Amino acid sequence: MAQSRSFINIWIHFVWAVKKREPLLSKSFRTNLCKHILENGRSKNIYVDMINGVEDHLHCLVSLKSIQNVSDIAQKLKGESSKWINDNGLVNGIFEWQEGYGAFSVSPDPKHLKRVRNYIKNQEKHHERKSFDEEMEEFERMIGAE
Repeated sequence: MAQSRSFINIWIHFVWAVKKREPLLSKSFRTNLCKHILENGRSKNIYVDMINGVEDHLHCLVSLKSIQNVSDIAQKLKGESSKWINDNGLVNGIFEWQEGYGAFSVSPDPKHLKRVRNYIKNQEKHHERKSFDEEMEEFERMIGAE
């Protein structure tokens, strides 16, 4: 009898913001924060493919495994990263992420993944032209949300 296996190829583009969208993610530690989230993801068996952001929010491309779900991934990455920011005293006062997050499915087609990776990689350049609110409104229009 042949052994059955699961094949999963699900990609999620996460977006989450600093509480009240305050510009607290200074460039001086944002790169280290992204590296930390990548390493934390690895330690929890979460494959973070790409992560980047600007002062008030982050974007993260994740490939889900068969036993993972969107809300658990968001909670694990957001929760531990806010603890890391606070433990290292990187902001004045207590750092918190906004309660919600965006999670958008991405086609596993290499062209689509490349487009999302480039979008995440070029966040600073992208946000010279568009605010976080405008960006989220665009995402909502693309998925037909109101």
